[in-house]
Order: sequence, then structure tokens, then C-alpha cells
Amino acid sequence: MTLHTHDLTLHGRRVRLHEHLPGTDAGDETIVLLHGIAGSAETWAPVLNRWTGCRVLAPDLPGHGESDAPRTDYGLGAMASIVRDVLAVSGVRHATVVGHSLGGGIAMQFAYQFPEMCDRLVLVGSAGLGPEVSPVLRATALPGARIAVALAVNRWTLAIARVLARAGRRLGGSLKSETRELARHFGSLADPGRRRAFLAIARSLIDLRGQRASAVEKLYLAESVPMLLVWGARDPLIPAAHGRRTAELLPDSRLTVLENVKHFPHVADPDGFCLLLNEFVSGTTPARLTLDDVVARLLAG
Repeated sequence: MTLHTHDLTLHGRRVRLHEHLPGTDAGDETIVLLHGIAGSAETWAPVLNRWTGCRVLAPDLPGHGESDAPRTDYGLGAMASIVRDVLAVSGVRHATVVGHSLGGGIAMQFAYQFPEMCDRLVLVGSAGLGPEVSPVLRATALPGARIAVALAVNRWTLAIARVLARAGRRLGGSLKSETRELARHFGSLADPGRRRAFLAIARSLIDLRGQRASAVEKLYLAESVPMLLVWGARDPLIPAAHGRRTAELLPDSRLTVLENVKHFPHVADPDGFCLLLNEFVSGTTPARLTLDDVVARLLAG
């Protein structure tokens, strides 16, 4: 595959897009990869480096990575609209939407808002399927969270962390891939714009009792959309029980729970993840819903 990284201008703002093109004709299949909160398209690098199938788009969502971080609406609906716009200007009219964590919530919102564009859904440790969530994320709802995050993650604390990591490597220690990925996510919050986006997103979705936004009551609308659920059995942020309950609600969906894996299955086992994704895409028929299909399902209740 060939990797292209370039910037789109959408509504006057920069959106960084990583695009992988297949070396041979892969038909009209396209996959879009959506990262989680405080992440970026970089989280998908282990997958992209191994992927040999169809076209793949991996944007840095607004407020993340190398995309602009304006004072704007960071709600699920606004993010889903940006995904639609990225696909549209890239000449893509329908895609398999893969979302990790927050990206899973955005993927489900995308399927709800733009059903005719959603071929399949792949939810990886997804938000939006139950109230339970890590106490660390619930704490973002507390007064003073903005100051606490700024004090905990800044250029000085990151410099200290890098020194300690180097010292650990000299002593023969090493961090697991998921730990490094989580550290990279939290490290992004040293940037004021990324930190502002993180808190805006977290507070729109989470309160002290857990996740407020839920797609569960609307899952019946996705019954005809092929769905793959991938979870780490030891996920400390969003429990695997959410994936199991969703699979029970949608018996035609596929569920894979990876043992000894936490919140980043695509990082912990990229080869296995690519195999799952490839088998799912090649083994299912895209939904290609019409407005009439959606209206009929709504009326059926």
C-alpha cells in the first residue's frame, strides 16, 4: 500500500488525513478508522503498517493530533458530520466505519445520521454502550478538572516522564505497547488546545455516575448493518461487558474478546486485529441502506 498524509480544509479549519491506497484494484471498498479521545490517527499505525487490503482513511479528528483545535462543538453529532465531510471530499460515498473508544461512539452516531453511507460498523472498546467507565474519566466532571489536568500533564511533567522512561530502559525494563499508547494519549493533553477539546468531549459524554450518552436504545436501527465488536478482556476504561451485552441485543453481530488485552486491541495484537477486520469485511455484504429502509425500521419500532 501507499501512504499519503495531507491536510484537508473543512469549514475553514485544518483536518489532517492519513490515506492508504491499495497497490492493486480493491474495488469500491473503503475503511475509515476513528481514534479515541486524546488520541490521533497514529494509534492505527500498527494496523496501517500491516494492512494489505482496500483503501483506508484515518483522520485526526478536530481537537486531536495535527488537526486544528478550535473552540467549537465537539459533540458526537458534530464529529460524525466531520467524518461525513472527510469521506465526501475524498470521493467516498460509503465506507466500513471502525471506531475505537470515543471513535466507536462517533461511528454509531455516523451510522444513525448518515445510514446510507455506513456499510459496516466495527466497534473497538467502544464508548456509548453502557454507563460504566473508568473513575479517571468520571473525574473530568469534577469542578477544577481543567486545572488538575493542566498541572498533571504539561511540558515539565512530560520531560520528567521521558527521563524516567530512558532510565528504565537502561536498566533493562520496557513498557508494553498498550502502556506506551495510553501514555501517548495522556501526553497530548500538554497542548492547551488538545486539553480544551478533551475536557469538552469528556464533559459532554460523562458525569460522576459514568457515561451519559448511550446508543443502546437505538441499536435496533442497526440490525441490518453488519457489526463486529472487539474488546480487550482486561479493559480498565470501558468494560468488555458492554460488548457482550451489545452482542446479546444484536444476535447477528460478531463479538471477539481478546484475553490479556486491555483498551487497545489494535495496538496489543495488530496482526490478529487485521485478520479479524479482513475476515469481517470480506465475509459480509455491505448494508447500503436507503432512506426508505430507515423509515420502515423507525415505523416498525
